[in-house]
Amino acid sequence: MILLVHPPVTKPCEPPAGLSRLAGALRDNDIPYRLIDLNLEGMKELWTHPPATDDTWTRRAWNNREGHLKSLSNGSTYTRFDRYKRAVLDLNRLLAISPAHPGIRLSLDNYEDESLSPASASDLIHAAQHPEENPFYHHFSHRLHEIIEEEQPLMIGFSLTYLSQALCTFAMIGFVRSEFPAIQIVVGGGLITSWTKCPTWGNFFEGLIDHIVSGPGEIPLLSILGKGISRNTAWRPAYNFEHLDGYLAPGLILPYSTSSGCYWGRCNFCPERAEGNRYVQRPPHEVVRELHRLVKDTKPTLIHITDNAISPVILRALAQHPPGAPWYGFVRITEYLADPDFCIALRNSGCVMLKLGVESGEQRVLNAMRKGNDLATTARALKAVSDAGIATYVYLLFGTPYESEEDAQRTLDFVVLENRYINFMNLAIFNLPLLSPDAQVLGRRDFYDGNLSLYSDFVHPKGWDRKKIRRFLDQRFRKHPSIRPILQNQPPFFTSNHAPFFTEGFIRSVKPADEPKRVSG
Repeated sequence: MILLVHPPVTKPCEPPAGLSRLAGALRDNDIPYRLIDLNLEGMKELWTHPPATDDTWTRRAWNNREGHLKSLSNGSTYTRFDRYKRAVLDLNRLLAISPAHPGIRLSLDNYEDESLSPASASDLIHAAQHPEENPFYHHFSHRLHEIIEEEQPLMIGFSLTYLSQALCTFAMIGFVRSEFPAIQIVVGGGLITSWTKCPTWGNFFEGLIDHIVSGPGEIPLLSILGKGISRNTAWRPAYNFEHLDGYLAPGLILPYSTSSGCYWGRCNFCPERAEGNRYVQRPPHEVVRELHRLVKDTKPTLIHITDNAISPVILRALAQHPPGAPWYGFVRITEYLADPDFCIALRNSGCVMLKLGVESGEQRVLNAMRKGNDLATTARALKAVSDAGIATYVYLLFGTPYESEEDAQRTLDFVVLENRYINFMNLAIFNLPLLSPDAQVLGRRDFYDGNLSLYSDFVHPKGWDRKKIRRFLDQRFRKHPSIRPILQNQPPFFTSNHAPFFTEGFIRSVKPADEPKRVSG
């Protein structure tokens, strides 16, 4: 029996996609397994502890916590943004004040420790040696002990995808290694994959972790278990997590990937290119067939296609064979999206929102990024997508080595010009991937003290440093009257994961036509 664990901290709104794929591979190879989301469980356990702080906000949050949890599972809450926002902020308040250690900052989407760096192998080992210091220890120690005693697993697999999970993951690993030394421990996931590509990577965790898996984990895990691999490796994901109906969303969000890697794979700023990750696309007919079956079996409220970028061939397949539930995902801006008829077909297939990497409003910057699209196409795509009734979630990236302050102003001008076609925005400041070509020629400054850091600050060749960028964003960009209302649409903490629930397209798909609406698109 294999126990698969999703550790804190990630947004507790949907089951993890990676473990679902692993579970499907185990199921189809007749290997007993159990899925457990200790992120969701751990947060809910913290919400049962009375807070030590007694200010007005905390008292209100504590008194209303059960109602807030129920409300976030109710679709009507998402038609009243003020009610939704209050529930999210109150629940986050209770998490923020829950750690006994004053140096730990905990939220619905992050975990930080002032004394330990998640990018330091020695600090991760410290977290493993002192699991009792972790705010989730009370819950995970009891749960893991209970499940291990009941199931007697041969192996425990931890999925480590985000930096926000690292310290908690190692605390759990340390607990298992101390209490149950005979159990094998395997760790994989996106963050592990990135770490193993670093030139500084070494066997830091010998004696603590038995197997480290880089890249898609299904075949390596089966190989570790001594299973021969057949030609058919199209394993249907399994979502039989405990408490599957307990996520903070108005129904099941079904995460589903049609590929690994990125089909474009040329952007200078992207870690996929820097790490040399291979692109693998599943055949469209398999994707369509599998989604139809999953929708029938799980009856999701929303499908989240988790690809780095949904390929045009999959978009066409979805347009021709609707999956049977509302869906959204990240796409590259191409001529396909500038075609009004194609966008209408996407909308008719159930697409309610597309995440779009616009990045910059200056063509020279886009060319230097090797982004592969032009602003004229971007403008036509924003209009075609919006006119079709699909909400747009636009990503902008400031501070790349190719951008000046004047270029950032052109991005502002572009957004103002196209603002009526933009429903949500994500503003990011560029972090330099250590494996990127630019990292070899730019003067670098470390973000984290640690040998597992993946990104770096750098000396900007145009003097456009992070302090100036923040001032520009705070004083000029966010305050612009055409941009401020868009930013105010952003769901706190859950951001793009909850944004589809506020789109007119989603509300129409699940509610009567006369329900209140928040975001047009």
